[in-house]
Amino acid sequence: MLLYAHPFSSYCQKALIALYENGTPFDFRMLSPEHPDTLAEHAALWPMQRMPVLVDAGRTVVESTIIIEYLDIHHRGPVRWIPQDPDDALEVRMMDRFFDNYVMTPMQRIVFDYIRAPEQRDAAGVADARQLLDRSYQWLDRAMAGREWAAAGAFSLADCAAAPALFYADWVHPIAPALTNARAYRSRLLARPAFARAVDEARPYRKLFPPGAPDRD
Repeated sequence: MLLYAHPFSSYCQKALIALYENGTPFDFRMLSPEHPDTLAEHAALWPMQRMPVLVDAGRTVVESTIIIEYLDIHHRGPVRWIPQDPDDALEVRMMDRFFDNYVMTPMQRIVFDYIRAPEQRDAAGVADARQLLDRSYQWLDRAMAGREWAAAGAFSLADCAAAPALFYADWVHPIAPALTNARAYRSRLLARPAFARAVDEARPYRKLFPPGAPDRD
């Protein structure tokens, strides 16, 4: 298998966690200006030019959630990303959507605003994103009471989504100290070997973080 990705990308890290967790063999295709041939291959495979993209035996799979579900079907390992029980599977998918839509998306809105020219910045949009993150953190803190992992009692697709989302979101809008369940969950994710590997591989690229990466994690 080939994975077209960049180590510092949150959605690429989401897919990498699943690959690393189960020791699934694959070849990494680096998406950066230093590799123009790889960028051209990626654009031909997926004209939207979003990452990650997985290629397996001639089949192209896009979007990190779908890539992880694909791995669960076609390259199954000891960790199951979607539970067999239908209700547990719904819980996992719901939490996956929560982290992508209500943590990752507002985090990226704040980050991308730093890239804009000063006269084009969206102060109202950033304020809305910060308010959404606060509500998300508060909801997550209640949801994680008594839980080790996000859903269905086991490490799953939901945690693959949570790890990079909370990692970067806490950089741009810190989780309040009073939200001890949410903060402890983020710490557990950082200690998970598969995510720790992804974080370490991304360290050389922290200078790319538009708001400036904090000196932690």
